[in-house]
Amino acid sequence: MKTKGPAPSGRTPMDAALNYLTARPRTVMETELYLDSKNFGEYEVYETIERLKELGYLDDVKFARDFVASRLRAKPVSRRKLQDQLYGHKLPKDIIDEALSEVTDETELDNAYEAARKYFEQLSGLPGRERAERTGRRLMSRGFDYETARKCVLRLENERE
Repeated sequence: MKTKGPAPSGRTPMDAALNYLTARPRTVMETELYLDSKNFGEYEVYETIERLKELGYLDDVKFARDFVASRLRAKPVSRRKLQDQLYGHKLPKDIIDEALSEVTDETELDNAYEAARKYFEQLSGLPGRERAERTGRRLMSRGFDYETARKCVLRLENERE
């Protein structure tokens, strides 16, 4: 275990953490790894993380909830894709599951349909079959399963007839 002392830059772990958190919200693990990379001691990192939690600057549950809501507003993606992105932020599985519990099957189908509708319209110059195939592939690239993609494409084709 490293002893207490300033990092080579002369900044305290709290200064480094606050600077890191100004760019965007971060998870506890992301912040901890960042501070570790700056060569602060284990004790300093632990104390800083605990203080940031007390102050409300680090809250993994809120981060996960806000992340899911933000992603669903910006660009419709599947639960599976959201889960992968949340794992990428080094969140614990129970927090990920809790955040994703708010995404119902109906919400996921609505998101898939909205994404499919936009892309389907962009491809209006293509023949029907190719248009449908490309739309389905686009949905699957966003993490939606084959069955969901198929339902959305069929619905779009039926609406266009």
